[in-house]
Amino acid sequence: MTSLLENIDKSKLPRHIAIIMDGNGRWAKEKGEDRLYGHLHGVDSVRNIVEGCAELGIGYLTLYAFSTENWDRPANEVIGLMELLVSTIRKEVETLNKNNIRLHVIGDMSMLPQSAQDELNEALSITEKNNGLQLIMALSYSGRWEILQMVKYIAAAVEQKNLSANEISQETIQQFLNTSSFPDPELMIRTSGEFRISNFLLYQLAYAELYFTPVRWPDFRKENLYEAILDYQNRERRFGKTSEQLTN
Repeated sequence: MTSLLENIDKSKLPRHIAIIMDGNGRWAKEKGEDRLYGHLHGVDSVRNIVEGCAELGIGYLTLYAFSTENWDRPANEVIGLMELLVSTIRKEVETLNKNNIRLHVIGDMSMLPQSAQDELNEALSITEKNNGLQLIMALSYSGRWEILQMVKYIAAAVEQKNLSANEISQETIQQFLNTSSFPDPELMIRTSGEFRISNFLLYQLAYAELYFTPVRWPDFRKENLYEAILDYQNRERRFGKTSEQLTN
C-alpha cells in the first residue's frame, strides 16, 4: 500500500502545526471502558505524531493537552490525567533528548500538582539545548487566559512607565504572549469531529488553515497527519490578497 507520505511536497510543509487532541473519552466509551483508558491510549498517538513530525522536519508542534476548563472535569479523571502526565514525561524525556527534540510548556503551570511541575521542569532542562523539533505542550492553558495575562503585563509596563500607550503594537502583544518564542501555527488540526477551536491559541490562529477530522485521537496516526498536511498543501494561502496578486 502506497503511503500518503510520498505525495507530500517537502518544500511546502507548514512550519508550525497545532493539534487539539480530542476524542479520548468518547473512544474509550465506545469500547466500554472509562475515560482514563482513552487518555492512556492517546499517549500512543502523541508518540506517533511527534515522531512523524520530527521525521518530516516540521519545526514546531503544539499539542493542546489540558485546558483551564478541564479542571472542572470529575476529580478522578483530573487526578488520573495528572498522574498520567507525570509518568509519561518521566518515560519519554530521554527519547525526546536522544531525538534532538526540545520540550516547551505554555499555560499556567502553577495550577499543576507539584509532582507534575517537578517532572516538567526537569524535562525542560534536559532538552533545552536541542534544536530539532520544538514540541510545545499546552497545559492548564486557554486562549482567553493567555490574552488576559498579556493585557495585565502590558498594563503593568505602562503603569511603570516602561511603555507608553502609543507604543503598543501587534509586535508588543506578541512579545507578551506565552508563544512569543514561536511562529504562529500555519495548520491547526482537531480530531474527533468537533468543529470549534475551544479557546485554543485564539490570537495565534488568525491565519492558520483549520483541518477537522472525525478520527478519534487514540486512532490518529502518521497517515492521518499526512492527509492533513496534503489538504493544507492544496489550499491557497492569500492572507487577505487576491489569487491574482499571489500569481503576479
